Amino acid sequence: MDEIEENSKIINVDLEKEMKKSFLEYSMSVIMQRALPDVRDGLKPVHRRILYTMFENGLTPDKPYRKCADTVGSVLGRYHPHGDASVYDALVRLAQNFSMRYMLVDGHGNFGSVDGDPPAAYRYTEARMSKAAVVMLRDIDKNTVDFQPNYDDRLKEPVVLPSHFPNLLVNGSTGIAVGMATNIPPHNMGEVIDGVCTLIDNPDAGLDELMQSIQGPDFPTGGIIMGRSGIRAAYATGRGRIVVRARTEIEEEKNGKFSIIVTELPYQVNKARLIENIADLVKEKRIEGITNVEDHSDRSGMRIVISVRRDASPQIVLNRLFSFTQMQTSFGVIMLAIVNGEPKLLTLKQMLEEYIKFQEEVVRRRTAFELKKAQDRAHILEGLKIAVDHIDEVIHIIRSSKSIPEARRRLTERFELDDPQTQAIVQMPLGRLTGLEREKLEQELAGLLEKISNYQDILSHNVVLSLLLTLFYRLLLLRLTLHCFFAFLIVFDQFDQYNFFSQ
Repeated sequence: MDEIEENSKIINVDLEKEMKKSFLEYSMSVIMQRALPDVRDGLKPVHRRILYTMFENGLTPDKPYRKCADTVGSVLGRYHPHGDASVYDALVRLAQNFSMRYMLVDGHGNFGSVDGDPPAAYRYTEARMSKAAVVMLRDIDKNTVDFQPNYDDRLKEPVVLPSHFPNLLVNGSTGIAVGMATNIPPHNMGEVIDGVCTLIDNPDAGLDELMQSIQGPDFPTGGIIMGRSGIRAAYATGRGRIVVRARTEIEEEKNGKFSIIVTELPYQVNKARLIENIADLVKEKRIEGITNVEDHSDRSGMRIVISVRRDASPQIVLNRLFSFTQMQTSFGVIMLAIVNGEPKLLTLKQMLEEYIKFQEEVVRRRTAFELKKAQDRAHILEGLKIAVDHIDEVIHIIRSSKSIPEARRRLTERFELDDPQTQAIVQMPLGRLTGLEREKLEQELAGLLEKISNYQDILSHNVVLSLLLTLFYRLLLLRLTLHCFFAFLIVFDQFDQYNFFSQ
């Protein structure tokens, strides 16, 4: 007992200050590491870690599906030391076509339904990256974004993804933090890209001009937005209330009765629960005139058939359905995201400006990376060219040297070469000495020098204008191919933006 008291240390603290400090640290952890998306790539840390782990594991759209249990385990072990349920739930949402406007995960198996059915366990389902996710991660290996240590300093993870399309607006986000929440609706890809291009063309563009391109949210489950005042308020202030109705039709049957056909529901409405709610309201006689409710939905789409009594007005019944059920809901827009490490409420223009600013940095860093790579290769080729021009003397030096280090030292002294050049020379195969290979060497060097000149033009002249123009061409290309979105992926691989810019 004496030994325990001797080695123990009691620190007297003020309880009120300690509670404030601990709660603030907890709050910031939830805000930054869990609940709110980053304005640059529109992802929360768990989603970012899932996509990056899939990228590391090579789960691209051209590869076979892999069990979700493998992906979840890799995410937990490498980057996200939390519960497996949180990771799997996040992965499932990325693969649901009724949750995501453009899915980032291509799922195979039962990933839940709009009826609220839970997904199958991760030992049964399989997944890989979608083509849109490939665009999110493209160029991540070209020093386009910063990396940070993972939870045990064993690996490095990206702080943000390059995100070559405005994912925050395109797919939206929902999250509840401590004392704040975010609820950003999804949008149509083509409209958002048009808005970005509009702002690049005219940085002083106002809300009216931007709304000519981005007319409003585009929910994956469809529905009809009632009025534009809520949209305008959300885009102008970052907060707004958007009323969304189910898409319905009134059909007359052969027997003279009418039926209300529901083909689209408001975003995040559970179809099975809605039908159950309608049935309960009919039993309680809060809604009169309905004789039957059937769900005829199948693979071709949603179809809820609400049969109306012969003596009832279908329009009155429909209006009561809008009033008492989730066939009409309000979507409370809160455009809150992490900007420079702090949560910030953003207007539509501010959100687009932050994305453009980020893409400028991505293009600049990728250009610097490509420039360094081209310069290093050109430096090696210049050394090889010197060696080929003096091949007899080079062979004599190598043959008369007792070791490779000595040969490299003598080559350095004779031709004023550095270590990378001499290393390439001593490893050069004899086949490179032919006339055809020598010609290829000169052609490759000439091509690299042209690329280096293009890269230097982008980085040395009016940087902001050059980067904005480069971004504009890429976004314009995406906009023009959006009628077939994934045609962009093919063009993206073949499109040499630097040569295009230099012309």
